Amino acid sequence: MNKKAPLIIFLMLACCAAHIEAALTLSRASVSEADGAQKPLPPDVAKALAVIDGASAYAHVKTMAAPAFAGRLTGHPGYTAAARWAAGLFRAWGLKPIDAKDGFLQPYPSPYTIVRSAEMTVFPSGGEAGRKLAPNADFLPLLFTDSGKVETGLVFAGWGISAPELGYDDYAGLDVQGKMVLCFRGAPMDDDRFNRHDEHRTRMQTAQDQGAAGLIYIYPEPLSNPNGDWRKGFLPAMISEKIADSLLQEKKVSSAELKKDLRSYGRPISFGLASRIRYEVASEHHPDGIGYNVVGYVEGSNPALKRECLVVGGHFDHDGLHMGFLYPGANDNASGSATVMEIARAFAALGKKPKRSVVFALFGGEEMGLQGSTWFAGHPLPQFDKVDAMFNFDMTGEGDGAGGGYSDAALKACLDEADAHVGILRGTGLMSGPVGVRGSDFAPFYAKGVPVVTIGSNGPHLAYHLTGDTIYRINPEIMADIARLAFLAGRAWADR
Repeated sequence: MNKKAPLIIFLMLACCAAHIEAALTLSRASVSEADGAQKPLPPDVAKALAVIDGASAYAHVKTMAAPAFAGRLTGHPGYTAAARWAAGLFRAWGLKPIDAKDGFLQPYPSPYTIVRSAEMTVFPSGGEAGRKLAPNADFLPLLFTDSGKVETGLVFAGWGISAPELGYDDYAGLDVQGKMVLCFRGAPMDDDRFNRHDEHRTRMQTAQDQGAAGLIYIYPEPLSNPNGDWRKGFLPAMISEKIADSLLQEKKVSSAELKKDLRSYGRPISFGLASRIRYEVASEHHPDGIGYNVVGYVEGSNPALKRECLVVGGHFDHDGLHMGFLYPGANDNASGSATVMEIARAFAALGKKPKRSVVFALFGGEEMGLQGSTWFAGHPLPQFDKVDAMFNFDMTGEGDGAGGGYSDAALKACLDEADAHVGILRGTGLMSGPVGVRGSDFAPFYAKGVPVVTIGSNGPHLAYHLTGDTIYRINPEIMADIARLAFLAGRAWADR
């Protein structure tokens, strides 16, 4: 989700929402009526619901997160192999392909970069010897970097934002020519007008336009991040707060104090540093990369409504294999993909199909900035006249409950009714206003006015964008329960 930091905003809302009492004694195949009697689900629905299986979801996550698929970086051959594997499952389950030529694969342009090696040494002021940093612990290149070598000075530039039209400019009066810019991710205030300036692409373009050799984010710990554009001669990276604090000692301030002051005062705090840096990185850029959405559907049963569709999706990609480090993305987002797969299997097994069609989409390029879902939303499938709603699943593999966001009260009612059978929801929040830059694959649909739901598990998601996001963190039954919830809610919505 891309997407998230570490959870998307609506999952954070879910964690903060009041706990929904889950001590329901109803079975998953019945619902209580007002008089206390139990009303069974239709036999074909109960039978399809029983298809959903935590062990199956777990096996799919294990396959997706294995080294054979090289971290599923969109455009890379590892991702393409994974997409073809998933397309084979859609075919085996009896879903309909979207295209006579490409079958279940929807191609789109997806340039990508692989980082082969990187070395970073910092020279704090005061005459100390250089400190060579450990990759994946002290620093990481941003995964869209060009190759290059630089030894230069450092400049701290707040949020790295230049927005004079909003009366804010971290670069005002600052000389960054040929230097590396240090900054935080975020914005000076909670104002939707800063959303564009908080995008990685905008921030990198701003730094390069100011003449910087590169930009270095300060994060609690370095995270893998492919969400940006390759820029010739530009060297973006990330360092830990611990390393940043060593560089800021000359100013007798810590990164935590700086961030607090920036947020408190809402004005720029920028300055040059006597500390220096030596940085060398080697990468391979592939401008002709092709990404794929994996898409299949179950056709609706009503001739007048089957050209409307419910889209059930989640992103299939993660961050790849760089510098010998595999970012397997088991929770983010093999888990969400496996949840979509289980929902698809249940719909395929459903005897009486809903009135509207149901489309299942495993999106590429979410980690690169919602590329696959944006392409899908902007290139309507010829089989359908309207996307009636969109259900999104992002990081569904850790924890013992689920939460998320919704944009339509009728969708919320549909979720609550389905949850009477499952008892898995812990909280949901109503979306309002622009989604901003930290959304997930629901965002391109939401922007077009499509009713959306986004669901994830309650975490704690401790290995977000780290090498530790492996199969060993995954809870099979939380994925299965979220799939059960979504199948029942999706069927009711598509059949209304």
